Amino acid sequence: MNTLKKLLSGITDVPAGIAWYLADIAEAKGKQDLYINQSPQKLKVLREHALIESAVSSNRIEGVEIENKRIGTVIFGKPLLRDRNEEEFQGYRDALELIHSGSEEIPYSESTIKNIHKIIRGDIWDAGKYKDKDSDIIEKFPNGDVRIRFNTVPAARTGDAMRELVSYYSDIDKDRIVHPLILLAATSLDFLCIHPFRDGNGRVSRLLLLLQLYHAGFEVGRYISLERLIEEHKERYYETLKMSSQQWHEGTHDPWPYISFLFYILKKAYSEFSDRVTGIEIPRGGKTELVISAIEKFKAGFTLAQLEAQCPDVSRDMIRKVLKDLRLKGKVESTGRGAGARWRSKGNTFE
Repeated sequence: MNTLKKLLSGITDVPAGIAWYLADIAEAKGKQDLYINQSPQKLKVLREHALIESAVSSNRIEGVEIENKRIGTVIFGKPLLRDRNEEEFQGYRDALELIHSGSEEIPYSESTIKNIHKIIRGDIWDAGKYKDKDSDIIEKFPNGDVRIRFNTVPAARTGDAMRELVSYYSDIDKDRIVHPLILLAATSLDFLCIHPFRDGNGRVSRLLLLLQLYHAGFEVGRYISLERLIEEHKERYYETLKMSSQQWHEGTHDPWPYISFLFYILKKAYSEFSDRVTGIEIPRGGKTELVISAIEKFKAGFTLAQLEAQCPDVSRDMIRKVLKDLRLKGKVESTGRGAGARWRSKGNTFE
């Protein structure tokens, strides 16, 4: 909450690099709806890849791994789980699906935070419960030496600290004191410094980051795994977290290294999103589904030109074929002839 206190006091010295990131991310977000509306079949492929990558990477960052041949079964199936690691993989998948499908109804609150922790930790005694013993962050060296890297908030103070965190977040978000991306990055830093759970704090922080991005209208985490990108830059992740957590308890810390890192990840995710959407082949049968999906969005009829604009990856001949097939099935009808004819669907479903 100490970073959020800084925001409430009124930060005026935002680094130039942060401003540049905000501008670049805003531009990328402006193209987000275009990709989502025009390429639903491609996005289905991306969603499946992102789900796997997120569960694998976020757990692997914390040293939780399973056999490669079991990943698909554990994430997409309902197998008999072999051990705790598989349980936590499946729990992370469940938490991702919860956020992906219902983010609008999930507030940033203590109950949400505890519930996410309970889901990812599964059947273990302290799932969904704040730590009951002090747990500092330990740094291990190759020669076997260890040292305390950061003294987290004591267990006796954790409940109060989390209530303050949620309250400060709510106040700043409601009053729009700072840019929402700065707010969510600062909240992530404070959460990690509080370290409210005995285990699973890193994974919960990444899931909360995804939830807050959805709340702010940034959808890229649905299609590109932010967790994978963080894992690919894990050394930098830990380095910036260390830099920004120094003097956190005194409130004299510098939050910008960690905030800048998260912005770098978000910008990289949007860049990868753009590249992948334009590079993925639509799967067999997907072009027909793409055209039908576009037709369903027209409530007052449409022309061939309007339908083409919604399906840039589909040829005019293919669109004409789909329309012809749908007309023969009594699903659509047209008035007029040629390119200027208007079309409309005749029912509520194309099934």
